[in-house]
Amino acid sequence: MINRRGIAVSPGVVSGPALILGNEDFRVPKLLVNVDAVETELARFHVALESTYKEISENEKMATERLGKQYGAIFAAHLQLVQDPKLIGEIEELVRNSHYSPEFATSRVLRKFAKVFQNLGNTYLAERGADLFDLEKRILRHLFGKSRTALDNIKEPVVILAHDLTPSETANLNREFVLGFATEVGGHTSHTAILAGALEIPAVVGVGNFLTDISGGETIIIDGTLGEVIIDPDEETATRFKASMLKHQSVTERLLSLRPLRAETTDGTRIQVMGNIEFPEEVDHCTERGADGIGLYRTEFLYLERDKEPTEENHFEAYQKVISKTKERPVIIRTLDLGADKIPSDFVEIIGKQPNPVLGLRSIRLCLRNLPLFKTQLRAILRAAVEGDVRIMFPMITSLLELRQAKMILSDVVEDLE
Repeated sequence: MINRRGIAVSPGVVSGPALILGNEDFRVPKLLVNVDAVETELARFHVALESTYKEISENEKMATERLGKQYGAIFAAHLQLVQDPKLIGEIEELVRNSHYSPEFATSRVLRKFAKVFQNLGNTYLAERGADLFDLEKRILRHLFGKSRTALDNIKEPVVILAHDLTPSETANLNREFVLGFATEVGGHTSHTAILAGALEIPAVVGVGNFLTDISGGETIIIDGTLGEVIIDPDEETATRFKASMLKHQSVTERLLSLRPLRAETTDGTRIQVMGNIEFPEEVDHCTERGADGIGLYRTEFLYLERDKEPTEENHFEAYQKVISKTKERPVIIRTLDLGADKIPSDFVEIIGKQPNPVLGLRSIRLCLRNLPLFKTQLRAILRAAVEGDVRIMFPMITSLLELRQAKMILSDVVEDLE
């Protein structure tokens, strides 16, 4: 049993088998996929093969030009391996008949052949085994890609373990099967942590290097209340945490029973308790718990969760969904806070390299530099505001001039809409 501590960012206690997301050694657990997802997974495998082939071809060309044909021949051998019908056929068979993920099937087949070569007692053949290990890493790298493991096709409850999770990966976690997660890096204010709380998925971040202690499939306990991660718990520990899980459920039920009550001090002073949200769907969490409104609606995830810049209608629909559910209660919408650690691919060239990205071209300064972007969001907010009590927050204001400029642009938008 291994006990690690990290930062508790989303409360709850859960236990389940480990699923490692794309660590540097590409340890891949025995993950199964849905029957109806087999063809999709096979297509993903062949895309990865094609990408691997192109990558090796480029390496072959570069090595030949810079070092000579004999060095290019190394990669030529790899090209033959990636096209080998026997290897490809065995991988396809495992995906199609055993419903293994392409990652696991690739790792299993290539490692099987690699170990056979290494155990033949011949130096040359042992090197061919090393070639297969290299090919395995190349294919897995392309299979994991941006989204790493195909989380949408998980059909069993798992505990996600990763070096880090991006905001979009966290947002797309399937709450039906993802019991909780732990990451090696991260902090209280990271957007992954914020999203975990919003999605009500128990989570611990900032655990430090622990993935090397796990091969995948081990039982993992995540205590998102105390910040503990237990790997392969013994019987006594498992029993203790089961009691903690039951206690957490009991406390949650007791707190939910308080939601009809007014928030006020003993002398009758009314206290406004508002909710912070990232996505329109979260407004239900707030209203169900008796929130007096939305104190902060972060809007940058409209940009981070998609490949293209959101349109005015995308903004409008999201805001209208929140406002319609809060009725007459206030909703404070914060204009986009992009920059620093939140830079969509479309904005990389706009923002560029900053000597201090946290204080540089971000938030209100990014909006003032890109008025069409800013006005699109303001138009949508004002249109949606017709239906409720809406206020606007400008983030990261550093001077009175910035505030005045922002208000002037807001006035221009009001005139346009009128």
